[in-house]
Amino acid sequence: MKLHTSVSVVIRLFLWFVMLIGGAVYSISKDWHAPLFANGLFHIVSALVGIVVLTLAFRAAANGGRELTKGRVGDIPRMETNRLVTTGIFSCMRHPMLFGLTLLPIGWALLLGSPTFITRIAPLEMLFILIMVIVFEEMEVKGKFGDAYETYRQNVPMVSFQKKCLKALFKSGKKV
Repeated sequence: MKLHTSVSVVIRLFLWFVMLIGGAVYSISKDWHAPLFANGLFHIVSALVGIVVLTLAFRAAANGGRELTKGRVGDIPRMETNRLVTTGIFSCMRHPMLFGLTLLPIGWALLLGSPTFITRIAPLEMLFILIMVIVFEEMEVKGKFGDAYETYRQNVPMVSFQKKCLKALFKSGKKV
């Protein structure tokens, strides 16, 4: 099976992998003998909260991804678009998938129950993700869609904490 995607996407996915795995390995090695890391109740509560946070992160990615497929016309690499999408969740916020995926480090850290990961590494990784979005994603999309994106950018926030937007972002994809 041949995977068709851009170098930019491959680099981002690699960085995600390195951050999540590297952060886990580093943090667990720092926490291995810490009293909180050895506390079973802490791990149970932390893991349950982590599962909720990870579920929200993956729902955001799935919901944004479904809407983003409307921006794919013709034979283009996977996870790429050639049409600006401003409908659905993208009418509420410009980067819904990345906003949701910003939750991955903290969800993963909670699932693993690593105090160092939860309090130090995950927040730094979340900040790094936000900087990547602000610097690279915005620049890339502006270069691709020009004035249309600039108009969209002026009218739609990068993220939105409005209840209706968050509800759309994190809704379950299951059909009832």
